[in-house]
Amino acid sequence: MIVSAADSDRAVEVSFAAQGQRLLRDHADALRHALCDLFSWLETDDIAAVLPLKLVGGTGEHGLLSKRTRLSLRVSPSRVPELIASTGAELSLADCHLRLEEPHVRELNPHATLYAYKVASSVNSEVAFMESVTNELRALAIGGERVCGKLGRMSIAGQHLDTYSLMLHALPAEQSLRLQQKGLGRYQLLGCGVFVPHKSAAAV
Repeated sequence: MIVSAADSDRAVEVSFAAQGQRLLRDHADALRHALCDLFSWLETDDIAAVLPLKLVGGTGEHGLLSKRTRLSLRVSPSRVPELIASTGAELSLADCHLRLEEPHVRELNPHATLYAYKVASSVNSEVAFMESVTNELRALAIGGERVCGKLGRMSIAGQHLDTYSLMLHALPAEQSLRLQQKGLGRYQLLGCGVFVPHKSAAAV
């Protein structure tokens, strides 16, 4: 893939088929460490983000991986050859393991409705969270309608991090692409603030 200067800061999505049996439901921090061990540049890359892994529903400490589970990263096009070369690599996450099968690479496309499964929150109130989201979106020149969803919690190095799901809709194409490229807030290697297309605002 030839990367022009204009495209060097535009993310693409590299999606691996993820082979494994199970993972802790609260696995985001372990996954980040495993990926950073494999790709040392991840922690200092301003573009890189990891999309949340989807597990089979349930309430147990561990969740099962389905045959359709994929591990997706958003990265600069210049990183794609190294990711493709990692096909067959195995990630160890505590007592669980993931094998990365041959990935699919795709460009990001504009969608009027975008959804983030979790956005990190430094405050413990929905009102204050939405105020901080509004400020960050304003800084990115992104409008649209916003709908706050479920409160969640994840563990990072023994500390708790609160998150909310978030829907944005009625987004112009340019703003939709910008939000997918930039994301919101910190912890994008933990899957926070990473937006994906969605059919409607009903998901929240």
